[in-house]
Amino acid sequence: MPTALDPDTFDAPLVLQLERFLDDHRQMMLDCLEGLTEEEARRRLVPSSTTLLGLVKHATFVERVWFDEAVTRRSRAEIGIPATPEESFRLTDADTVAGVVEAYRGACADSRAAVAGLGEDDVVHGNRRGPLPLRWVYLHMLRELAQHNGHADILREQVLAAR
Repeated sequence: MPTALDPDTFDAPLVLQLERFLDDHRQMMLDCLEGLTEEEARRRLVPSSTTLLGLVKHATFVERVWFDEAVTRRSRAEIGIPATPEESFRLTDADTVAGVVEAYRGACADSRAAVAGLGEDDVVHGNRRGPLPLRWVYLHMLRELAQHNGHADILREQVLAAR
């Protein structure tokens, strides 16, 4: 899959550039779990409930909020996601690295399908803020994933240093 740094992306239409940058950040999110044990992925190293596995679970929630709820106008209950961002970090005994990764990959694929054929100036109507251009959604998602990828980098460094 082409990345944001591929030369053919430099002059590509804006929506394609946004998609490639977002896909790069999505992959970075998945990379944070690469080679970790179940215990390492769940390890709490900060006072909050933030863990590496919880970050990927939260990223799944964010995909569903911005590319399902905002685009389709389905409620969070209909989508089957938590009502609040805080709840989306919480791990259950059933959450495994493989299961959370599979859910995230599925959410990303669904996100791509939801906006296929839409342009950056198309407006989505399912967010509580009101109508938003898709461009804003992409930029918000980039901000969200960049922030959480930074968290993941630090947590992963701590996990690996403890080995």
